[in-house]
Amino acid sequence: MKGKVKHPGYVATALAFLAAYGFFQFAYPYHLVRREQMTLFVYDWDYIVQTYRGEGWAARFFSDFLEQFFHLPVVGPLVVALLLTGIGVVTYRICRHFLGQWPSLGIAAAFYAWSFLRETGNLYITRYTVVMLAYLALVLLALQFRRVWLRPVAAVALLAAGAWFLGSPFHQYYGKAWDTPRLSYDRVIGLDAEVARERWDKVIRLSKKDLYMTEASYCYNLAHAMKGDLSQALFAHSQNGTAGLLIRISTSRSAFSNCMAGEAWFQVGDMTIAEQGAIIALQASPKHTGARYLVRLARVNLASGEDAAAQKYLDLLSKTLFYGKWARSVMPGRQDDATRASLAQARASLAKRDFVHHSDTPRDILTNLLAANPANRLAREYLRCYDLMNLDLDHFMEDYTQSPDPSPVYHQAALIWLSLQDRLTETDLARYGIAAEEIDRMGRFFKNPSRYKNTYWYYYLQATEAE
Repeated sequence: MKGKVKHPGYVATALAFLAAYGFFQFAYPYHLVRREQMTLFVYDWDYIVQTYRGEGWAARFFSDFLEQFFHLPVVGPLVVALLLTGIGVVTYRICRHFLGQWPSLGIAAAFYAWSFLRETGNLYITRYTVVMLAYLALVLLALQFRRVWLRPVAAVALLAAGAWFLGSPFHQYYGKAWDTPRLSYDRVIGLDAEVARERWDKVIRLSKKDLYMTEASYCYNLAHAMKGDLSQALFAHSQNGTAGLLIRISTSRSAFSNCMAGEAWFQVGDMTIAEQGAIIALQASPKHTGARYLVRLARVNLASGEDAAAQKYLDLLSKTLFYGKWARSVMPGRQDDATRASLAQARASLAKRDFVHHSDTPRDILTNLLAANPANRLAREYLRCYDLMNLDLDHFMEDYTQSPDPSPVYHQAALIWLSLQDRLTETDLARYGIAAEEIDRMGRFFKNPSRYKNTYWYYYLQATEAE
């Protein structure tokens, strides 16, 4: 009969594989990367024996082994697509022992879709997909016995054994029974992942579509600060106060935000809060062994000159597949000239005066970093922008006059301050390098503020009206 689909099972399998691969590769690309960052697989026999024992040891071992490949942008989606497609295929084969072709395809599609949606969960662990596939495979194996009476006996025996080496296919914290993709959140995860990789151009590209989230502004601002144009780009993106510059570590914030908090502090040179952020991130990871955060802790301790502490993390990372080469190259005593020069530059920016470090006092920390190293360009830029976002124009003018910058945003802030001081004179304008035409432009702004949304004037007006 014309139009009849030949081998619908093969067609369904191919479509299922392409759908899963395409989704996790193109629509949800950072979801798996973050999962890899929060886990660790160490190629060390003693570590493996101690870590993978007891109930569910095989599922934990194989899932951790597979998740390390989520580090690679193509391989991660490929692994997940194969697992999900495998669930559909094995379910179909089981159903064919009892049902016709199309009912079997329907049930297989339902199991596939359910497993697919579970994989999109924020805290989901691939172990539960591996466990589901393994249990289904055990049932299928039991059905291969020719004698009908042996099949239920074999199924019970195999599933009982599976309960020991596979464990439960569900966990209330890391294996929700149902979930849905969060595409906008994946982009924020992507910003965070690219910040950790220090791919600043990629962060800026991902920021082009404004997400109106503090975490997105934070990554956007850090990337532009590293590129050297923070003040020029600041208000081309939505801003939500000082948290868009420096996130404060707090129990009132999400684990994700607290994990992200240390990134900017590491770059500006405060290793204490950078270390706090990494430790919190480790605590938030499923097994407290996140690869990304161990890398950060190693880098923090290397920059602080704490070689013994750094060695502890580097020894662990040196036995991994994708971080081993880097870890071995920065080991104390094995560093090349470029690494030693980079560490010397980082140490020059460390604060020399001891004081109680806490992210609730960002301005004090930044001023101490500048006192230690006046050439710390990043700390200076963050200090001035922090003053602006905090509406603290008096401190801004103090910081600005120490090192004037022709940035339009800084001139706009200086004009507001001069206006409030009733000092819009030619002498003061010349002192701060502000063209007289800027006063006319500020006048036009107050007539139609919505046309100047990318200015400090607009931010200041909106923020003061909200108070």
